[in-house]
Amino acid sequence: MKLASFTIDGRQSWGVVSGEAIADVGAVLHDRFADLKAVLAADALAAIPAAAAKADSIPLARITWLPVVPNPDKILCIGLNYEMHRQETGRSEVENPTVFARYANTQIGHLADIIRPKVSTDLDYEGELAVIIGKAGRYIENADARDHIAGYACYNDGSLRDFQRHTHQFTPGKNFPGTGAFGPWMATPDELGDLSGLRLQTRVNGQVVQDARFSQMIFDIPTQIAYCSRFTRLEPGDVIATGTPGGVGAKRNPPLWLKPGDLVEVEIDRLGTLSNGVRDEI
Repeated sequence: MKLASFTIDGRQSWGVVSGEAIADVGAVLHDRFADLKAVLAADALAAIPAAAAKADSIPLARITWLPVVPNPDKILCIGLNYEMHRQETGRSEVENPTVFARYANTQIGHLADIIRPKVSTDLDYEGELAVIIGKAGRYIENADARDHIAGYACYNDGSLRDFQRHTHQFTPGKNFPGTGAFGPWMATPDELGDLSGLRLQTRVNGQVVQDARFSQMIFDIPTQIAYCSRFTRLEPGDVIATGTPGGVGAKRNPPLWLKPGDLVEVEIDRLGTLSNGVRDEI
């Protein structure tokens, strides 16, 4: 299944994407589940197909996309997780994943504009694969990690590089409002199969700027889940952004900063394409 969150006519809902339409499952199950996060928390994905058969079908052109999970308890981001990106940043090799946090209120959905803030023009892209947690857990073993995955989505971990460089901490540059694009939908693991050979591309105005396969990750997804679960309890709806490949704008010569009017696309094989424009903060 492909599951998405959206608004229509001022009402927030969620549903199953099929072709150019979405089944408004949220309207059918609103008494039981307020949102997609509640479905995951109740381990109720199995109830969705029957509800989708009863739901109204809405053309995708009519909806406003929301972040796949608009209200995650945590967004954990893995830094420097592709060798080319580690090398282009000049960072040392490490024994454990580099982890930082993003706030839920910085996220936007598919087709929404990424916001370049008033205080910086050093706005960069980072195409990534997001993992959505479906089963809570602490001290998860690598061998059991995939049992905790509800699905996968495209992510663009937009970064304000000058704020990121103010100190050794990443947090300020990673948490400007309107910079974390997440969507269009979450695909359940059966949709993607083996991830290792899948390709991620980021494009800016049609130009390919990042191109990698998930087999090139330094720390694979089970390792990321296991490591994160050592220091925090992972909850249904939590998001792990699994790292970006080399080719970021900051390391190009000259740097390639996003500007108003640009179009950024993050495409992942068998998953889909996340598209966002760019505009200045008003």
